[in-house]
Amino acid sequence: MRYTLRQLEVFLAIAHFENVSHAASHLNMSQSAASGALKELESLYEVKFFERAGKRLKLNELGRQFWPRAEALLAQARELESDLQSHRDLGRLNVGATLTIGNYLAVAIMAEYMAEQPGARVHLEVANTRAIVDRVLTFELDLGLIEGELNHPDLELLPWCDDELVVFCSPEHALAGKGALTDDDLSAAHWIVRESGSGTRQTFERALHGLVPELDLALELEHTEAIKRAVEAGLGISCLSRVCLKEAFKRGSLVELPVPHRDFSREFYFVLHRQKYRSPGIERWLELCRDSVR
Repeated sequence: MRYTLRQLEVFLAIAHFENVSHAASHLNMSQSAASGALKELESLYEVKFFERAGKRLKLNELGRQFWPRAEALLAQARELESDLQSHRDLGRLNVGATLTIGNYLAVAIMAEYMAEQPGARVHLEVANTRAIVDRVLTFELDLGLIEGELNHPDLELLPWCDDELVVFCSPEHALAGKGALTDDDLSAAHWIVRESGSGTRQTFERALHGLVPELDLALELEHTEAIKRAVEAGLGISCLSRVCLKEAFKRGSLVELPVPHRDFSREFYFVLHRQKYRSPGIERWLELCRDSVR
């Protein structure tokens, strides 16, 4: 074998940062050493992986084909090193989760995963669906737990469990206790909604198809807790996952508004890169997720 794992690390870092200096800093090496490692790798096989675009290095067609295979090989090498160091099957896991899943479901799964394997390390990144998908695509995350549907040739989407959104308001709101809401009620209300790019917003707009242009979207917030506080304060009504509203409904600080003629059902999904090596850690995480909703 003529190439080294360090050369693959350099290649992947440059592919990610599109800049040799930033890649070198990330790998704690000098810029000249990083540049030399890439040049040596390309010279070994008389190939070029990048095209220069101004100050950035962009992957060419060969580089794009090489990227997922290099990522998979390096992931296996890291797993082997982890096993040799700790004599354990599960190593570091980088998981992305959307806000609803990350705040209300993923932490308990992470606790169980780490309790099973005290030497394992889990990094949980919480962001919206679009951000999680982007980071799975660039191999920065091993897998994502998302709310929104997508279709991308490089990604595998696996169903996890059912969920539904619920329209809700404060107990003092004029619509509280009214009964089933009509489209006229929905159009007349002030709405507090999640941001574009979130799975919740995607399902909300799908459920209210044909009505969205008429809605008064008074506030757009990125965090479910901020939305709940705003609704409690009487600023409007909203629509979030039942998962994050259970305690508020139990306390009576928020109340559900029935909208039976609209379909707010959806699914949670796992998203993985098709070229990602499925380590024992990833497989065990998927098992724990599935077990948590049975």
